[in-house]
Amino acid sequence: MKFTRITVNPNQMAGVPCMRGLRIPVATIVGMVADRMTEDEILKAFPDLELEDIGEALKYAAEAVRESQLPLLSPP
Repeated sequence: MKFTRITVNPNQMAGVPCMRGLRIPVATIVGMVADRMTEDEILKAFPDLELEDIGEALKYAAEAVRESQLPLLSPP
């Protein structure tokens, strides 16, 4: 899968994946979605973002989770 809207620059934001060279980390967008913010609320909070950025951030996060295992607590 190719991500055209996500950039990684070691000289910007310590190399954290960001949207289109902006200083807006993918993790920030994904966290806002997890906090149940609407697309309109996210776009209002970050006027430089575009609607397509939100979708690509979620796809990137999904792919990142597929690529590694995260420790989970076992149910009691």
